[in-house]
Amino acid sequence: MVSADISLNDILALRAQIDPYIVTTPIWWWRGRELSALIPPSTQVCLKLELWQHTGTFKPRGALANVLALDAAALQRGVTAVSAGNHAIALAYAAQIVGSQAKVVMPRTASPLRVALCRAYGAAVELVADVHEAFARVEQIQQEEGRTFVHPFEGRLTALGTATLGLELYEQVPNLDAVVVPIGGGGLIAGVVAALKLSHPAIRVYGVEPEGADSMWRSLRSGKPERIEAVRTIADSLGAPFALPYSFSLCQQYVDEVVLINDEQIKEGMRLLFREMKLAVEPAGAAATAALCGPLREKLAGQRVGLIVCGTNIDAATFTQQLNG
Repeated sequence: MVSADISLNDILALRAQIDPYIVTTPIWWWRGRELSALIPPSTQVCLKLELWQHTGTFKPRGALANVLALDAAALQRGVTAVSAGNHAIALAYAAQIVGSQAKVVMPRTASPLRVALCRAYGAAVELVADVHEAFARVEQIQQEEGRTFVHPFEGRLTALGTATLGLELYEQVPNLDAVVVPIGGGGLIAGVVAALKLSHPAIRVYGVEPEGADSMWRSLRSGKPERIEAVRTIADSLGAPFALPYSFSLCQQYVDEVVLINDEQIKEGMRLLFREMKLAVEPAGAAATAALCGPLREKLAGQRVGLIVCGTNIDAATFTQQLNG
């Protein structure tokens, strides 16, 4: 198993590097009539509004960690990635900042909004049939153009990047009892949980995955990174088909529990955040809320709970369809 070698000093050092290029996103204590009817009245809920990060998600933290580690020659050759959207957008943003250029490969099913955002940040975008073809194409790009591949969720630098989010939350609200974090491939929760546990070992950290993309849940049950046959969820940002060693190792070491939610619970979370908090989030951004109101409702009763609202890159038509669906 991979050694999860992250320290608070490592996180602080990286934060100093990326600080000029990221937003310290705010927290908001959610005290609403509808929420109060859905959870025990003694539960206190704090939203970490990472959807207000540059590019609309937490992803620039990891992307910047990776590109800032490249030497001048590598930056000149550029970077590349496979992504359904949010990682590609963040990598384009990070590359632009350091004077490099990103070429990203996306499936044709990717949101047109996300494709447009990639191009707006200066990325060259190639659209292919599916994710399998995307990985084959990005490998070809690496070989032919010498670009550095930046993985969407795996690796120490990516985890250090997302750890800055966990440390930031701890500094803003040091007395939380628990934090709920969405899981796609595991890059977000791996860093967040490491920072939180290193800062406050008693805090409980819960991951949440869609039932149709439960690779980390399966991996923690089996004790090794697992792959699923297909991704079946509206939460495309959480649709990683497998877990990988580094992020899995941090989750195995630190995460207290992973729970599953279905797409209808995700939609209910989106509706609740829209009606009561006036937040238009993509499905992944509602996952922590859905878990709090669902499988974690009684477990977190009476506690001070932080929810990571991780992203909002969704177009109006899709948002409306999913809210009304």
